[in-house]
Amino acid sequence: MDLTDKRIGFAMTGSFCTFSRVIKELEKLCDTGAEIYPIMSETAAGTDTRFGSAMNFRAKIEEIAGRQIICSVKDAEPIGPKGYLDLLIVAPCTGNTLAKLASGIADSSVTMAVKAHLRNQKPVLVAVSTNDGLGSAAKNIGTLLNSKNIYLVPFGQDDCKKKPNSLVADMTQITAAAELALEQKQLQPILC
Repeated sequence: MDLTDKRIGFAMTGSFCTFSRVIKELEKLCDTGAEIYPIMSETAAGTDTRFGSAMNFRAKIEEIAGRQIICSVKDAEPIGPKGYLDLLIVAPCTGNTLAKLASGIADSSVTMAVKAHLRNQKPVLVAVSTNDGLGSAAKNIGTLLNSKNIYLVPFGQDDCKKKPNSLVADMTQITAAAELALEQKQLQPILC
């Protein structure tokens, strides 16, 4: 499937250790010809960590996408009424955001963007990144797997010895999963 002229929201939450990998995949997605609308949770947009400064990440994302980041509930809400996105990707998606999505909570720019986008019956692609994916977040992943218009980037354990409950999506599969989500299909196998 050609992604030329597809309007894709790309929402990032605070799994900071995956930002560099995710930004590489954002660049690849842009190379397909898709129009990218960047979104960051307030935490992701404003927190400096050992993985980099928030300002540098925001500047890089805006440079890649060619537009300003949406990073407030107020600015994310019009995604629904205006209906301008074909697909919304949440990558990385933390356990906190998984819980909110599974429970219908819209209290951040990312969760509001998802809620607003889903009202239009359009696909959302989630790239899990959580240290408790096989713990307390497992039920939320299960809920999302069983939800209409929600698709997941294939995921697996990232360090089964040191972090046995941790799950992370294979971020290199974002574009392939996006192509299929636009066709209302789940990329298989989900577990990698």
